[in-house]
This record gives sequence, C-alpha cells and structure tokens, in this order.
Amino acid sequence: MNKILLASLPLFAISTAVLAAPVYETDAPIAYMTDMASGAVLFEKNADKQIPPASMAKMMTAYVAFDQITKGKLSLDTKVKVQRATWLKWNSQGSTMFLAVNEEPTVSDLLHGVITLSGNDASVVLAEAIGGTEDNFANIMTQTAKRIGMKNSRFGNSTGWPDEGKTVVTARDLGILGARLASDFPKLYNDYFGLAEFTWGKTMAGDPITQPNRNPLLGKIQGADGLKTGHTEEAGYGFTGSAEQNGRRIVSVLAGLNSYGARGSESVKFMNWGFNAWEAKPLFKKGAKVQTAEVQLGDTSSVNLVAPRDLFASIPKGSDSNVTMKVRYNGPIKAPIKQGQQVATLIVSTSDAGTQRMPLVAGEAVEEAGFFDRVWAGLKSLFGLA
Repeated sequence: MNKILLASLPLFAISTAVLAAPVYETDAPIAYMTDMASGAVLFEKNADKQIPPASMAKMMTAYVAFDQITKGKLSLDTKVKVQRATWLKWNSQGSTMFLAVNEEPTVSDLLHGVITLSGNDASVVLAEAIGGTEDNFANIMTQTAKRIGMKNSRFGNSTGWPDEGKTVVTARDLGILGARLASDFPKLYNDYFGLAEFTWGKTMAGDPITQPNRNPLLGKIQGADGLKTGHTEEAGYGFTGSAEQNGRRIVSVLAGLNSYGARGSESVKFMNWGFNAWEAKPLFKKGAKVQTAEVQLGDTSSVNLVAPRDLFASIPKGSDSNVTMKVRYNGPIKAPIKQGQQVATLIVSTSDAGTQRMPLVAGEAVEEAGFFDRVWAGLKSLFGLA
C-alpha cells in the first residue's frame, strides 16, 4: 500500500511576496539544470530530446569504472597494456592521451586520461580492460545507465565518437549521470574530476606533454569541479558541468552550441544564474526526524524517518515561497530494515519551483519480530484488532 503522510510542521508561512520562477534565455538548443540539494529542476529546454553526446559519453565510462572499483572488481593500481590495434585506431583520432604501443598505464592513469584529457585512446583501453572488448563494455554502459535512471540513453562505444546513432543520450539523463557521479562516488569524484591539467606522453623531442582540462568553469565559477565537455561535427559543442557552493551542488547541461567560445561563455553564464537566481531554504538538518512509518512484522511497530543529509528547498532568491511537504512510502515497511536504508521520499511542493523529491532513511535498524510476536500480529490482523 502506498502511504502518504503530511509533514507535521509547516516550514514557511504562506506569503503574498511570492516571486515567479526566474527566467533564463539561452542560445543553446538543449539545456538542463538541477539542484542536488533539493532535487529541483531549475531549467529545462528540450531536455528529453535524444542527442549524440560526443565526449560527454565518457562520463558513463568513468561511472562504470568507479562502480567496478567500489565493488572491488577493479583496482586503481592495475596496469593495462595498450594493444597495437587500439593504438593504431585511436592515436590520432580526436582527443588523445598520447598512449604508446605496449605501454602499461595504470587504471588510475587511464581515468585521468579519460576525465581530464578526454582521451579516446584512454577510454578504449580502459573499456577493453573492464569489458574485454569495447562492445561488451558499451553493453555494460547501457545497462548501468538504465539502472541509475537514465531512461532514454544507450551506448555503442566508450568515447562518444559518432557511430550512426547507436549512442544517444538526453540532457536530463546527462544531468542524472553527473549528479550520480558526485553522490555515488564522492572520494573518486574528488580525486579525478576538477584537475586543471594532466601530463602524459612525450613529444618527438622527448619533452613531457601536459594538456589542460577543457572544463570552461574551472577558475571562473567558485566550487567548480566537473564534469565533461564534448564536441563533434554532428553534436556541436556541449558541456555537462558541476559546482558546489556552501553545500549546494548544481549540475548543468548544455548541448548543440555552435562554437567553442559560445560553449565557454554560456556555461559560465548558466551556472552563475543557477546559484544567483535561486537559493536553498533549509528544511531539515542531517539526522533530523521528519516523520515515522509503520513497520510490518518487525520487533517494533514503527521506524523513524530521518534526513540522510541537510535537506533544502530551491526557491527564487528573495522569495517567501509557500512550501508544503508530504512523506511518501510503500507501507507498512517490511522488516528487517537497515539503519540508513532509504525507505521513504519527502515530496516538497513550492509555488514557483514545482515538485522536489528528497530521500528519507531509517533512523534505526528494525529486526524481524520473533515467532510469538509474528503469531500475535497475524491474529490481530485476522480479527481486525488494533
């Protein structure tokens, strides 16, 4: 049964000083922005149109690698040999890390090559190390995308190189991917995204090759630390960006721009708008009790629903927006329940930013009821006793 509970305390009084959602104008044909602090979508324009991602596809290559590392299936220290066939195809095809035939970079080196340098060679070598072949790895990418909620994306390769429409994404899905990279793998994200440059390979004269990160937000937006640019003739210029300020992370997506310069200037302008036109109103501090939920066949009849992190609502800056809240869960929740397990959703509605959804977790563990408690619960249910 789907339970919906009204939150017990009003957070903000109804006010007449409610502002309309801030307006943003962009030349980008495709754009999307979400505030991870609240889950609010701050802006969308053709966000569900399927498009070629170009090198923004490498975000999924990084996600799969991070997932494998976290599960213990892949080590950062593992050395991977560069196959001659891979080198022949990718040593001068688009962006490159300047890998050499039979060279043995570590997985960590390759991740820098993928994320900082956007190296097609690095992406394919890493894909082959994980999937055996790039085709197998692309299947893993597609399966992973569906698992994390990217409903309209599929992958035919690890690089985003044009492949006659096999690889397509949407701006909304790229926003989901950018957010999940930061939230699912915080340490790996901090270690590999946001580097200003990386050095690998040598020139014909033997000098080391240092290449800059193409992220247009670095050094221009406070807290900018990700994620990935992309460009092909087919896709135009695109960028999925991420920045965190005062505990509030925004992920933005732009695609289809017509020049390198336009991508840079629009990315900075868009992210500034997200932080400056919107603000985060506190709802609950991390660990605060929001509500309780009924428990089925547990050693207690209810469980506290608490905030897993500081929770905020996104509202236009300067607004006294009316905020209402509901708690939704499928219940009664069947025991056992682990402490920290997501068991409910806080649904926040505002008069100017739509619906915002945030996770709620169990405040404590609930074990299964003992035999006699289960029998007694069955009898009460049979006879309709409270």
